[in-house]
Amino acid sequence: MQIKYNTDDLRICGIAEVIPPAQVHDEMPITEKAAQTTIQARTEIHNILTGQDDRLLVVVGPCSIHDPKAALEYAGFLKAIKDELKNDLVVVMRVYFEKPRTTVGWKGLINDPDLDSSFNINKGLRVARQLLLDVNILGMPAATEYLDLITPQYVSDLIAWGCHWRENYRKPRA
Repeated sequence: MQIKYNTDDLRICGIAEVIPPAQVHDEMPITEKAAQTTIQARTEIHNILTGQDDRLLVVVGPCSIHDPKAALEYAGFLKAIKDELKNDLVVVMRVYFEKPRTTVGWKGLINDPDLDSSFNINKGLRVARQLLLDVNILGMPAATEYLDLITPQYVSDLIAWGCHWRENYRKPRA
């Protein structure tokens, strides 16, 4: 039976494969310095959350990265503060690349890295991974929100703290 009206895929202009996570990891492997930054921050965060470290965890950064150069410059400024206050604070940079809750406008660096509605996701995934590598090599650990099942496969080895936006956060100690 042939249907007179098409109701499926009405807004799809084209289909392109997304680059596999393994390929992005091969192109931009984690470095020893980046791994060291991530592991050290994960350990410090764990110790704070389990009460073994009385420093305060501070996750600070922009809502969403749109300019990798500016983000790296910000990471440099934040790294200086992190080092200065290391006895009292564990500072982690919020590095977020997507805006899935945005219904109108730009969808984030991964989805539209050129900010021109070209939606070059493969480029965006590479740009995001490279920025996280650069930030971690600088010695600044990164935190992010995980809002989908796909993106973490490309970057989670470079994330010291990841959470879901609906996650129930631990109440502060009295």
